[in-house]
Amino acid sequence: MANGEPTDEAQRAFSTFTNPAETQSTVIIGAGIIGCATAYYLAHSGNTKPDTIHLIEASPELFASASGKSAGFLASDWFGPATAGLGALSFKLHRELAEEYNGKDTWGYSRSTGTSLTEASHRGGATGYDWLREGGSRADAAGIHEFAGDEVGPAWLKRRQGDHLDLISEDESVAQVDPLRLSKFLLKKCITKGVRLHHPARPIKISKDENGELSALRIRHDSGADHKIPCTRLLITAGAWTGKVFRDLFSASPIQLPISQLAGHSLVVKSPRWTQAHEAKGCHALFTTMRAGFSPEIFSRIGGEIYIAGLNDPSLPLPNLPTDAKIDQKSIEELKDVSQTLLGKDGMDVSDLEVVREGLCFRPITTRGVPLLASVPDDKLGGIETLMAPEGGVFVAAGHGPWGISQSLGTGKVMAEMIEGTEVSADVSRLGLW
Repeated sequence: MANGEPTDEAQRAFSTFTNPAETQSTVIIGAGIIGCATAYYLAHSGNTKPDTIHLIEASPELFASASGKSAGFLASDWFGPATAGLGALSFKLHRELAEEYNGKDTWGYSRSTGTSLTEASHRGGATGYDWLREGGSRADAAGIHEFAGDEVGPAWLKRRQGDHLDLISEDESVAQVDPLRLSKFLLKKCITKGVRLHHPARPIKISKDENGELSALRIRHDSGADHKIPCTRLLITAGAWTGKVFRDLFSASPIQLPISQLAGHSLVVKSPRWTQAHEAKGCHALFTTMRAGFSPEIFSRIGGEIYIAGLNDPSLPLPNLPTDAKIDQKSIEELKDVSQTLLGKDGMDVSDLEVVREGLCFRPITTRGVPLLASVPDDKLGGIETLMAPEGGVFVAAGHGPWGISQSLGTGKVMAEMIEGTEVSADVSRLGLW
């Protein structure tokens, strides 16, 4: 695997694929972190043969949007009632996976500390779900400010007179990962187990058998060749593109998935005040407000990186592919100014921060503010039926907003259980279509 991406696995899958003897074949559209997590838990469940699991990814670059360019902040209990169980399960799975596979070295798993910075000139902010659209802070959304502490904080934060720091996370309740490295790890484990990756390839059309039941998915590889993959169980988890994929494949469906996109710019920098010695004491997550509609979020990560985000734009249209996204340099410059203001060294005219990466990703959001983890009833598929569970079904997992990485492993575990028709590990009863 070069640079964490399979070299000839997709071609090998096409050339060696034969119709499995089993009647079931699982296709997962979207090889982001949730798609890979679902494939991982399916492949390790003992109930599904790994070589009957297919990951389909249209983007020419793997993890080119939120799965690779988000912050990677994990929380155990910063969620409302509808997602509390999912969040707790996922946090537990993140810790267990890191313990089993040396997550600290492999994908930068580390305990973290949540801190809220309140400037003298900015008090309060948007709360509830609207904080995301209105540029508020997820610290306000968490609603856990009762854990106020002393004036503590990361070594890389510039201290200014009049600013106030509050400790907003209990010990061991938040953590940090590098989402790109975690996504690559999950994909590698899936392929090693036997899961088939088709990349880059686009889903084109659903096929039915003589009984009118879902039987195959036609995909188109970048070479222009079409391939038909047996498919009785279909999961659409394509992030912000999930709604479009569902409409394209089930054009006669009477429903429209309530999933839209929220664009967010980000910056990754390195600072001489964030070193291996500092990492040994754990990472930090800093939440603050610079102006109305702009609440920067800053996360230090293992490997000397500091991630800065908080500029969200709901009006930016969704591109055809993640790699078509066009970074707005004005937004990047504003993030650089924030970096210098909060992270730069006092008394320096020239910044001593090194810019590692500029980013733009599209996070999937829903009108209800909670993700969709659901089975789509046959009567909502526009004339297509499916085999009885656990042999068949159409499923959706998307809309996690800023919590996609945090809730990724729990979502993958629950969706694998839902697909296999077993008892789910978290209460997701309020995350259905209605």
